[in-house]
Amino acid sequence: MTEAKTRVRPAAVILTPAAEARIAKLMGEAPADAIGVKLSTPRRGCSGLAYSVDYVAAANPLDERIETPGGTFFIDGASVLYLIGSTMDWQEDDFTAGFVFQNPNAKGTCGCGESFTV
Repeated sequence: MTEAKTRVRPAAVILTPAAEARIAKLMGEAPADAIGVKLSTPRRGCSGLAYSVDYVAAANPLDERIETPGGTFFIDGASVLYLIGSTMDWQEDDFTAGFVFQNPNAKGTCGCGESFTV
């Protein structure tokens, strides 16, 4: 009898080193009940969906989990299909700081860049 090989599924979202470092910083400053940081895509903005990153206090079994050196990163189970193949980065300059997404599923974005459509 041969051993069945299990294939490791790639993460839905690729985190850059800068994004992982930011997650570690957030977890270092997190409320005591936070078990990780969660990405979701709530309906809002001009184009329909927006990116939202928040602390999470309890794991949802339907959420995707990515273990990073600085803590657990969750992806909302209902948002995964909108995010597959995306890259999440952290960028900051003299005027702005925030997570930046390269999402191959987005068919368009609003003028301000705060929301997207699939």
